[in-house]
Amino acid sequence: MSKFIKLTTGNYLIVHGFDASNKEIVEEVTVPQKMVKIVAIERIQSISEKYILVTGPHGRLMYWEYEENFEDLEKQLLNNELLIA
Repeated sequence: MSKFIKLTTGNYLIVHGFDASNKEIVEEVTVPQKMVKIVAIERIQSISEKYILVTGPHGRLMYWEYEENFEDLEKQLLNNELLIA
């Protein structure tokens, strides 16, 4: 059974692949307002203090800016046994 996490996301970057020089092809998306999302844990690749990196359709990667506090996300994952520390 999948597990989910609730996040408030803002602007984001979409990685569409790589060019001939192996440089990421990145699309920057600016949103008019932040959005609350319920995200499947298995989509999360990493979490930094600014971005949560998730997988998307067609093998794309997306870097979402998020509003929550990094330490609060870490505690939430630990408390639900989704993080080994």
